[in-house]
Amino acid sequence: MTEPAITTDDADTLNPDHPPLTVMPAPLRVWKFWGTALWGLLVFVAMFVGQVGAILLLVAMRGLPLDMDSIQSVGREPQALALSVIMGLPATLAAVWLAIRIKKASFVDYLALRWPTWKQLLLGAAGLILVVMAWEVVSRSLGREATPGFMTDLLKSGRDKGAALLLLFAFSVAAPMSEEVLARGFLFRGWSASFLRVPGAIILSSLVWTAVHLQYDLYFLAEVFSIGLWFGYMRHRANSLWLTIVLHALNNMTAVVLTMWLGS
Repeated sequence: MTEPAITTDDADTLNPDHPPLTVMPAPLRVWKFWGTALWGLLVFVAMFVGQVGAILLLVAMRGLPLDMDSIQSVGREPQALALSVIMGLPATLAAVWLAIRIKKASFVDYLALRWPTWKQLLLGAAGLILVVMAWEVVSRSLGREATPGFMTDLLKSGRDKGAALLLLFAFSVAAPMSEEVLARGFLFRGWSASFLRVPGAIILSSLVWTAVHLQYDLYFLAEVFSIGLWFGYMRHRANSLWLTIVLHALNNMTAVVLTMWLGS
């Protein structure tokens, strides 16, 4: 039987003096500190425009005048607020996609859209429970509500007006995805590759995420920041944005369900 011919590449592979060349993947091109900061601001503006745009559309569809009174009146409705939060998601994704596209990088790799292991999910959930329970103990010792009063009123009003499922989707799916893509996805990626490194990126991205919740008072902002630190740590440890999206969704879903149906 005729033996197959050995090519030059095969000979090099078999020759210990000439080992095969290892092709290293090209490093991921990312925005650094200022590029990430500026694009992060644009992403936040896009999110805001998407949310306000939903309210403006509802105002126009009802034939109301496009003034602040009409916008505020419609915006206080549970259904309208839920739609506003939901419409912020595609606007956020579009802006982040554009920023990553300009860098000619992979959207999945840039945002670390990798599914975590069950061990990572359990660890992340356990840590989140500990943080939330610690704040629950502090709230009870200070005689404070565990949930901001205006959120309690909004969620119960939405339940009574038939918008429970829409609010649940908005706060448990759309909001976590929008906020995590911005904070632990885009901002963390760029800032961790800058002079801030990972610790600085975790802190600064958590501060930005906290600033998105300025409707809360200082006490609840401190709680949001502490949860953000845990999310940032788990994002780094697991190298998975899906992990923090799931943790964020579970946290919000638990709060919404308890407030709507089980809270006093």
